[in-house]
Amino acid sequence: MGSNDRTVGSLGEFRLIDLIAARLPQGEQVLIGPGDDAAVLRAGDGRVVATTDVLAEGKHFRRAWSSAYDVGRKAAAQSLADVAAMGARPTALLIGLVLPAELPADWPLELADGLRDECARVGASVVGGDLVRDERITIAVAAFGDLGGHDPVTRHGARPGDAVAVAGRLGWSAAGLALLERGTAHRTPAADAVIGAHCRPRPPYDLALCAADAGATALIDVSDGLLQDLGHIATASGVAIDLESTALLPDPELLEVAASVGAEPMSWVLTGGEDHAFAACLPGPDIPVGWRRVGRVTQGADVTVDGREFSGTGGFDHFRTL
Repeated sequence: MGSNDRTVGSLGEFRLIDLIAARLPQGEQVLIGPGDDAAVLRAGDGRVVATTDVLAEGKHFRRAWSSAYDVGRKAAAQSLADVAAMGARPTALLIGLVLPAELPADWPLELADGLRDECARVGASVVGGDLVRDERITIAVAAFGDLGGHDPVTRHGARPGDAVAVAGRLGWSAAGLALLERGTAHRTPAADAVIGAHCRPRPPYDLALCAADAGATALIDVSDGLLQDLGHIATASGVAIDLESTALLPDPELLEVAASVGAEPMSWVLTGGEDHAFAACLPGPDIPVGWRRVGRVTQGADVTVDGREFSGTGGFDHFRTL
């Protein structure tokens, strides 16, 4: 049987686990990695930041749109970004895989490559996980991080007078999804760029840590849309946030794609999910390099744009339609 003919079922659970583990080098923070009942990590700070995410086939990715490598990068990125949004340096991932037996064996191996390469951006490692058979692919990711002696940056610390700033791209993933759902045959560089951003986001991890070092009072991963995620900060901190539309003008790529599909690009910027940019509230006049000021924290409640409530949907919510 050639390598292209192998399926997950033909390899068996333990052979597949061995093949995946062989693609995942371990970092210096790993004392015991894959191959035992559990991993053992160094925790020099004495505190461990932990988070989890789930990707479901058909909801968060489609094999027709994304390669297994893309899915691996995306699965790692969304959890690593949550760790960085706490002001912690990501150290390790645990991966739970649910796979069909007839799935080509190269698929989970390419997924592992994507996980490995995204982890390499922050020096993290995949240290273990679990493998289960079912009819549809599901990927569960648990991520861990080290605060390095610093206090965590939560959603609760924003204060009136703070600047609101953003690092990373906004609206690109939503634009890419719109194109993929439309099935546009004519591809331009702008179209390829936003589709790539949807299939393989690139969170600016280092900029999140820079904001934490600069004294950010609140910090969040923009995964469900800027308005909705800033709303979490406003609610947790008991403040209002007002954004300036002139500081959030859509990038030229978004303008081009929006014109081609008849969409409103500003809606993508304000409510589009899965970009994994970061939003922070920062005291004082200075904004760290790589961040841009987009608004301010005030007395009150809720999030507004130019002093007014945004009329569109606030962001992504798995259960809004139920």
